[in-house]
Amino acid sequence: MKRGAETKQKTAQRFVSRVTLVMAFFALVASSLVARAVHLQVLDKDFLNRQADTRHLRTESISAHRGTILDRNGEPLAISTPVDSIWVNPKEFASAVNKVPVLAKALDVDADVLMRRVTRSMDKEFLYLKRHLNPSAAQNVMALKLPGINVQREYRRYYPASEVTGHLVGFTNVDDEGQEGLELAMNHWLQGEPGAKRVLKDRLGRSIENVESIRPPHHGKDLRTSIDLRLQYLAYRTLKAAVKSHNARSGSIVILDVKTGEVLAMVNQPTYNPNDRSQFVAERYRNRAITDIFEPGSSIKPLVVAAALESGQYRPSSVVDTAPGYVSVGAKKIEDSRNLGRISLTTILARSSNVGVTKVAMDLQPDQLWSTMSHFGLGEMTSSGFPGESAGMLSHYSNWRPISQATIAYGYGVSVTPLQLAQAYSALGNGGVMQPISLFAVEDPAAGQRVISADTATAVRRMLEEVVRPGGTGTKASIDGYRVAGKTGTSWKFAKGGYSQDKYISIFAGLAPASEPRLATVVVIDEPGGELYYGSDVAAPVFADVMSESLRLLAVPPDAMPARDPGNVMQAMADRNMGP
Repeated sequence: MKRGAETKQKTAQRFVSRVTLVMAFFALVASSLVARAVHLQVLDKDFLNRQADTRHLRTESISAHRGTILDRNGEPLAISTPVDSIWVNPKEFASAVNKVPVLAKALDVDADVLMRRVTRSMDKEFLYLKRHLNPSAAQNVMALKLPGINVQREYRRYYPASEVTGHLVGFTNVDDEGQEGLELAMNHWLQGEPGAKRVLKDRLGRSIENVESIRPPHHGKDLRTSIDLRLQYLAYRTLKAAVKSHNARSGSIVILDVKTGEVLAMVNQPTYNPNDRSQFVAERYRNRAITDIFEPGSSIKPLVVAAALESGQYRPSSVVDTAPGYVSVGAKKIEDSRNLGRISLTTILARSSNVGVTKVAMDLQPDQLWSTMSHFGLGEMTSSGFPGESAGMLSHYSNWRPISQATIAYGYGVSVTPLQLAQAYSALGNGGVMQPISLFAVEDPAAGQRVISADTATAVRRMLEEVVRPGGTGTKASIDGYRVAGKTGTSWKFAKGGYSQDKYISIFAGLAPASEPRLATVVVIDEPGGELYYGSDVAAPVFADVMSESLRLLAVPPDAMPARDPGNVMQAMADRNMGP
């Protein structure tokens, strides 16, 4: 009995010892955990916060939208619309690589291609998967809740007028940087400066909270151009129809405000749609009106006559003997279609006499002729600032031979752009003062540069009115209700081995209304097909169509209203007084 009691006592003691040991162990563990917690949350708090920030805080860019390009009346020509781009951190996405087919379907891309792109970039932390998605499509991708997949707000350029203003406005690349046209020329003005913010992300890389703003974005500035979208549409439509009807290779139209030098319209054919990147081919998107040069043919003759009047050797009433219908300069024989005999300077322009203008040019000193043409802007770039603009070609008179001076008189051996030719004519329309070319709206026009006297400009302008009247070469450029001053031009195109005998450039350059010019317009049709190729048949009608509507859109008062029969006027007044 006594031994049994001792055994029970020893068993109880051992049990107590074990319980005490276990309790001590748990107490020790608990103490360790408390100590560790205190250590982590008090002593090492800053370190742990930094580690958490490193893993979950990210600095993200805040996109700045590009400035809007507007026409002179505030109509948008280029705007930025919000889009989303999807990117991935390949390291974080590695655990979900089996979800590539699902992701590819949401992105509307090939799954195999996407798999190769991701697996080849496993050592990177950033990879664009698809740029410029519609926000709704991007939301569908993010709804998959895949690790490492992120969305970034960006802006995509949109051009409301599409191909109507494509050559002038240009386009941007996928990063919203200007590549052509005004987008490139004014990239520094239009492009904003991105901002930055710090965001908190979850384990899947999704933004949970905006922690702080590091730098606010600075959006681009708006740009108000000189273009009148109404005139631009009109010129575009008319030129497109003309190029198609004449089966021409290309064409250009430039409309300038004579008083301010502003470009109110500038179109080319063929054109392109800047909203469609598949059309970004240099042959289509270059602005021919500014970059392409051509020999102006007879459209340069008014400048030669202006030089003659400025020299003092000729007066508006001067007469030139063109008999027997040709003139020889060296070995070259220059001819008119028929012998015009003794004709005035006005008739030289109205009938486009090569013989007459050659004799006038050869009477001048080379430096006189060169100086006047140079003052008109030939051989120099305009002040447009447009990327890729050509200066044309006007060699220095010291390099001229007699035949050079002769051929320049009727538009060969000198090259211009449509914009240069329009600027030269605008000086004739502005009393001899040439305004600097501007592609931006002008509030206070510059003083301009006088290139010829006001009397000379007026005299030449009056001569050019005869070109459009019956008996002149430009009758198809006439406009009901308005006086028009202009000049036709037809030039052979230079080809390998000399001038082509079956490829032409048709030109008409003119001013309206001639009594007080408001607009200077140049029409150039390159390589018209078919039987009609003269500037009088191809370019002059285009000029008339464009200018007649443009003058009415701008509410320019007519200056050639038809005379009314006094008898009819009296009868109408009598009828009105009698009443019904």
